[in-house]
Amino acid sequence: MIKDITLGQYYETDSVIHRLDPRTKLIATVVYVISLFIFDNIASFLVATAFLIAVIRLSRVPFKFIVKGMKGILFLLLFTVVMNLFLTTGDVLVKLGVFTITRQGLKAALLMLVRLTYLILGSSLMTLTTTPNNLTDGLEKLLKHLEIVKVPVHEISMMMSIALRFIPILLEETDKIMKAQMARGADFETGSIITRAKNMVPLLVPLFVSAFRRANDLAMAMEARCYKGGEGRTKMKPLVYKKNDWISKIILVVYLAAVIVAVRFGSISVAGFTL
Repeated sequence: MIKDITLGQYYETDSVIHRLDPRTKLIATVVYVISLFIFDNIASFLVATAFLIAVIRLSRVPFKFIVKGMKGILFLLLFTVVMNLFLTTGDVLVKLGVFTITRQGLKAALLMLVRLTYLILGSSLMTLTTTPNNLTDGLEKLLKHLEIVKVPVHEISMMMSIALRFIPILLEETDKIMKAQMARGADFETGSIITRAKNMVPLLVPLFVSAFRRANDLAMAMEARCYKGGEGRTKMKPLVYKKNDWISKIILVVYLAAVIVAVRFGSISVAGFTL
């Protein structure tokens, strides 16, 4: 399961999405996430699905590789669906003892499942098609105006970049520690929840020690190079919007308008459900 986590990884290939300015991809991701929580019917769902499929095709990242990252949060998805399914009041469809499934609960569970799935796929595409350095530069450039109100934009961007860089490293370190502990007889897959939690202690302690050691080494390396923050620093590769970036922004506006129109006029009724 450790190897199935794709967050923070960069999939190197040549595509239109890879060549876009990181600011364009950050804005597109934010717009897409907003649209996911706007749509509530089948028409807007189809618009969001078509947009996501088009971006995946243009990115040239294998769909299997993108979906592989879903395995790590499968429990969270199921938990969210169950909570919405059984804890939403409304018109009763099925009653199972103390549990009740309502029409509103079923719709809320399906919507939440689709929204979270698309949210993870969309945000994964951003990190898979953008290097951590470009992502940091793009975020810093977008939030540059917040420096007027004394927001440490460069430091925040740097922390995000370091966190993204450390995710694959820590996952690899976790995998190595797990294999070492399993070779010594540790069991992480059987037993009750409490037993599994206790068995995680030999894994978490060396992992935290390793993480703090790496953080300390990084801090010392930055101090040795006289790192003083972003003030006065220049970029080796300044970000410049190109033709494809402007075209992408126009497409984003059209997409968001299509979602809003679909939400407003795209509802249909089937068997008592508003779709």
